[in-house]
Formats: sequence, C-alpha cells, structure tokens
Amino acid sequence: MSAGPPLTRLVQDLPATVPFVAPDAIERQMGKPLRLRLGANESLFGPSPRALQAMRASLDRIAHYGDPESFALTGALARLHGVEKENIVVTSGIDDLLGLAARAFVETGTSAVTSFGAYPTFNYHVVGFGGELRRAPYRNDANDLQALADLAHRYHARLVYLANPDNPTGTWHSAQAIEAFIERIPSDAVLLLDEAYIEYAPEGTSPTISAGNPSVIRMRTFSKVHGMAGARIGYGIGAPETIGAFDKIRHHFGVNAVAQQGALASLDDRAHIGRVVASVAEGRRDYEDLARSLGLNTLPSATNFVAIDVGSSTRARLLLSALQEKGVFVRMPGAPPLDRCIRVTMAPAEDRAQFAEIFREIWHSHDHARSG
Repeated sequence: MSAGPPLTRLVQDLPATVPFVAPDAIERQMGKPLRLRLGANESLFGPSPRALQAMRASLDRIAHYGDPESFALTGALARLHGVEKENIVVTSGIDDLLGLAARAFVETGTSAVTSFGAYPTFNYHVVGFGGELRRAPYRNDANDLQALADLAHRYHARLVYLANPDNPTGTWHSAQAIEAFIERIPSDAVLLLDEAYIEYAPEGTSPTISAGNPSVIRMRTFSKVHGMAGARIGYGIGAPETIGAFDKIRHHFGVNAVAQQGALASLDDRAHIGRVVASVAEGRRDYEDLARSLGLNTLPSATNFVAIDVGSSTRARLLLSALQEKGVFVRMPGAPPLDRCIRVTMAPAEDRAQFAEIFREIWHSHDHARSG
C-alpha cells in the first residue's frame, strides 16, 4: 500500500505535538464534564450583553460571508487607539496573528527570541516555518528584558516575542521599561508585543509606541476581558507596510461575521469591561488570601489568573492530578522554575469558593500524607 504523497522535510521532522491539551480533551478522557474550568484564562464573567445581542442578531445573515476587511471593526479600533485604519489588521485571535508574523518574517535558519516557558504558540509557529528558537530564562519570575535583548543581538533575531503582562506568570513590566527594551533590541528585529491581558494591568503598563514604527507589532484580543474566546477574534497594531504585508498572506475570510459584530458591540460597552476588571481584581485578592492561609505564596499578577507557588514541580503535578480527579481544571507552567506553580483563572465568587474548598481539602490531605 502506498505511503501517500511525501511531506516536506520540514513537516516530516516536526514533532507530533500541540501547544495545549484542551479542557474538552480532558473531559473526553474523564468521561464526564468538569466542575470548574479554571485553566484556560477565559473570562468566566462572560461577554457583554450587547455583544451577545449583536451576535444573535447577526445569525440571520450567517449564510453570507463575513466582511474580509472587517471594515467597521477596523475603523472602530483605529478610533479607539488614535491610529489610521492602515495600522490595524483583524485576525482570528492572537494565535492567528503570531502565525502571520512567523510566515512574514521567518524562514529556514531564521532566529526568533522568546522566554523559556513563555506562551508556547509562538514557538509552535516559528518552528513550523523552519525558524530557530532562542530562549532566555525568566529572572525573578518575570521576563528578563536584558537577556532577551542580548539574545536578539547575538543571533541576529528577526522576531522577539514578549507578553506584557506575561502568561504564564502574570508578572509585568512598566511602560518605561518596555520603551527602553525596544531601544535595546536590534533595529532590524520586530518585537511582537502581546498585550492580551493589558486591560487588567495597572496604569503605566502600556507603553507609548508610534503606530508607524515598523519594529513593533502590538497584539490585542477579544478573548480575555471581552469574554469572547470562542469567537476567535483579535487584532494587531503596526506600521502600514507591515499590515500591508499581512494582507498579502492572511486568510481573508478567517474572521467570521458573528465575531465581527460581537467585537464591535463589546467595544461600546465600557461599563461591562469595567465590571469585569473590578471583579478580576477582587478575585485575585481572594486567591492570594487563600494561598496565604495555606502558607503559600503567589506571583504578582496583572492578569485574570494567579500563579500559586506550591514549592516544586513534583508537588504541582500531584496537585494538578488531584484537582482533575475532583473535576477541577487548572494548568501549570511548562518549564522550570515556573513549573513549581499552578495557575488558576479568575472566576465568579461562587466558583472561587468552590475552588477554595476543594483546594484546601486536597492541600491538607497531601500535607497530612507528607507529615505521616
């Protein structure tokens, strides 16, 4: 029997892997639904009611293709950020945007720089286009900006990836630090500044960057504070020549019509965004109090999750397994030393209370087993 058409050497040599194990896959393995879904950093406070109404109304036109230019949404985003429409590209989430950046700037042998243990989808795309990853370890549980800049110079990197605030730690750098970092990286490198969690961050986190600067692409999403992760919609802010290059290679019907209408309505509901941000801040304090009551520490967070330091990767894995047996989905960072933590997504008060009860029970049972 024929083995079928040959794959490219690059694809043949890639490992059979995906960046994440989805909670849906965990439910299939368990054979039952999860009680608490606290690992994917979705907004468990839901989307704006206006967004839901707009998306329901748009279903009447679902037989039609969505606007490939996302014209209305692009215009609203340009007004929001004080830039021109030529500075905006709308994509099916930041993951799609990372893929466009890799396709536009990475070829076989090209170096790309990131942190060791940072958001893995960037790595997935870089390797998928034949690039070589250069990774700097975290320093004090935060991105080491100097080490990232040094690597970018040493390997003549074309892409530098930085999430601010960071995933999976939740830590962040000030706007001033990011602006200085941009000046330190090579002039011919492109910084992919992932700001998926920026709405949760304190004032003074988002840097001032000229939209005409070809060395920076800012990435934003509707998956987090807007509560539309399943709609798959995000956008990039960059120089017109960069956005124009993306228009040459992007999937023009990749952003569906329903998502476009929901995003447009959500932008207008600032009160909902304010409520979500306030609820997340309250929830972070609850998780911090929970950890403290058990003698544990948390990493500083400017996101909609908290990383709880449980002391070792072995203990983190045991806790993850025990929580999953109880129907609670959380995640742990994938690389040391961050893998000594478990990462818990913010949730409404009743879900936080359920998590606290289950986590206390598991922690005390493991603590008793260790002492016995």
